[in-house]
Amino acid sequence: MQRRYLIRGFAALGVLFAVLSVSDGNAAAGQSPTQVVSAFHEVLLTTMKRADTLDVNGRYEQLAGPVASSYDLTAMTRISCGGYWRRATEQEKQELVTAFSRVSIGTYAVRFNGYSGQGFDILGEKGGPRGTTLVDTQIVGGGDGPIALTYVMKSADDGWRIIDVLLAGGISELAVRRSEYRSILRASGVRGLIGALNKKADRLVGPAG
Repeated sequence: MQRRYLIRGFAALGVLFAVLSVSDGNAAAGQSPTQVVSAFHEVLLTTMKRADTLDVNGRYEQLAGPVASSYDLTAMTRISCGGYWRRATEQEKQELVTAFSRVSIGTYAVRFNGYSGQGFDILGEKGGPRGTTLVDTQIVGGGDGPIALTYVMKSADDGWRIIDVLLAGGISELAVRRSEYRSILRASGVRGLIGALNKKADRLVGPAG
């Protein structure tokens, strides 16, 4: 698996600090931030190691639950849509989150399609801005040098969730996504973005069943 795909696979789920506004939740009684990240890494590695026996849809099925439970996909969708989110109906919000989630999970399923000795090291946990916790990690092995990843975690009512992934000192691909989504929203509105996201998901893993 090429280094650039590893980087883009994680960055595609990132969220910008500058635009993120997530309400504080009570400290989760379950897994710690580090445990959430570690558990997600284990599932991801297992799926990568089974890539020879799993097609893209099989990988999607393996990763759908872990991605949805580890990341706050609703918050990510809301931030991506900005003010258009507030004007959307409840039905449109549900469809936006579903379409955004399909693209996010599909991105993992497509890009993490093999294993060549990669591993994940957790380097430490520390406090971050706005009540967040930062979990510093790196991808090692696979013929490349270490790839640094920092997970930004936020405590919500249902536990600690990933709200951002920082690469190389703060690179977030969602900044590009946000700009892309805003262009679609201005041109075609919420329904247009829902359609565009579902088309992208269909190209990644095929139509939803």
